[in-house]
Amino acid sequence: MDFAHPSSSNSPWKSLCNVVEYSGILDSEYRQPHSRCMENTRVALQKRIIQVLDQCDRTNVWLNGLAGVGKTSIAFSIAEKMKAAQRLAGTFFFSHKHIQKAAAIIPTIAYQLALAFPRVREDIVKAIERDDMLLSPGKSHADQLRELVIKPLQILRFRQEPYVIIIDALDECLSSEEAARLVTLLTEALAGPTLPFIHVIFTSRPEAHILAARPSGVHEIILTTRDKDTKRDVRFFLQSSLKEIRTIRPAVFGQPPIPWPSEDEFETLVFKAGGLFVYAAMAMNFISATGHHPQKRLELLLREKTTVGADIDQLYRQIIGTLEDSTAQCQMLASIIHLARPLPLAELQEIFHRNKKSFAVMLEAFSPVILNDGVGHIEIYHASLRDFMSDPLRSKEYHIDDAHAHEHLACCCLHLFLRQSPPLTSYPFWAWNKHLSMAYPSRRLRNLLDQFTGKTLSRWVQAPGDSHIHYTYATLRQARRTYLSLVIILNMLVNGRVLTTD
Repeated sequence: MDFAHPSSSNSPWKSLCNVVEYSGILDSEYRQPHSRCMENTRVALQKRIIQVLDQCDRTNVWLNGLAGVGKTSIAFSIAEKMKAAQRLAGTFFFSHKHIQKAAAIIPTIAYQLALAFPRVREDIVKAIERDDMLLSPGKSHADQLRELVIKPLQILRFRQEPYVIIIDALDECLSSEEAARLVTLLTEALAGPTLPFIHVIFTSRPEAHILAARPSGVHEIILTTRDKDTKRDVRFFLQSSLKEIRTIRPAVFGQPPIPWPSEDEFETLVFKAGGLFVYAAMAMNFISATGHHPQKRLELLLREKTTVGADIDQLYRQIIGTLEDSTAQCQMLASIIHLARPLPLAELQEIFHRNKKSFAVMLEAFSPVILNDGVGHIEIYHASLRDFMSDPLRSKEYHIDDAHAHEHLACCCLHLFLRQSPPLTSYPFWAWNKHLSMAYPSRRLRNLLDQFTGKTLSRWVQAPGDSHIHYTYATLRQARRTYLSLVIILNMLVNGRVLTTD
């Protein structure tokens, strides 16, 4: 699909484009690098899914499995095949890496329908013209679905080929109630006899509140790490990836490259990966890291014996265990994870100005588990890292609790405020209240707040215009959990205002 906004003077269409969540669309640039199945992997599974999608009925598919088994890659690969066959009606790929809201789902699907089927677009535009509030966040999802999707699709009811809508990672951004409502809404509404045949594919972890929302008659596919085909595919992925490492590192392996690794080392690595694709992918990232000898990195991974395959926690602990100052680096990693949204490298360097060296070391050390091309946003590679770091039973001595992660971010924001007045649109200015309200009230944080109220706050109050003071008042109202009295701060604001008006 073409994601550039069509040139049109049609304001309803522009209104729709303005509320679309582009990060949820199949080949959006916001989701680079795209996650897809490696060639010659997941062949049998994809064939099984496509057999269901080729049926001229309304059977829906539910793909569930533990984190890291490759649900998103499978969903992406199926979506590409359906798009090539001109049968993809729409997608929504949820991701913790983006601020995605339930209110954007239906408009985003409608936008894709309009691009895929030009005959549908006119009806969608007319629906928006009839109801000025149709695209508002508070509008009933049932109303939106009926007007933006169901009614426009009726024009295609005589088409014989079945179409597909894919909703990936239901559990990543939606509450249990939101997920259940979305599943029920889509499956019931799209089952109408006046519509073309539409299959909906859902993917999620096997969490109870998600599984409870399964519609009757759904074709459920459970992905496990013990499946024979999955283990074979992981083995193939590791073979191909290690071969590529040998080929692109002639200074290490020669030309032509020498055999590597040994058979015993490879079999141990395969066992450790089990059937978990995310383990295999991050193990390859770790081994191939620039500036390190692949054999030494492999030996580090294999050094710790295990009796259990697919142990992603052990992989994370091993990566962290290679750091010289694991406490400081884990603190920085936890801060990245607790950002309200992913940020570009330049913005993060500004926020972590006082810890620039530590931040640079952290990015290099965690390169196997952090996406960083030096240009785009800094993001964790997989949601399982967030789960690992937030669970003290899993991360153990490397655990950084939420309150201390927010304390670090709040302190970074305050340090920035003491150095300069950031733009109102900058991340520190609009997010510091969130971090402050959830922060552990350390002595360091209280001292910085004292400096802020004594220096920066009075400067903001005396500055022309009311934008800083009104926003600051609102943010401080949310900081009740800190030891610094909110009443004292508000009194200072009032006094400051009186002084400036006198």
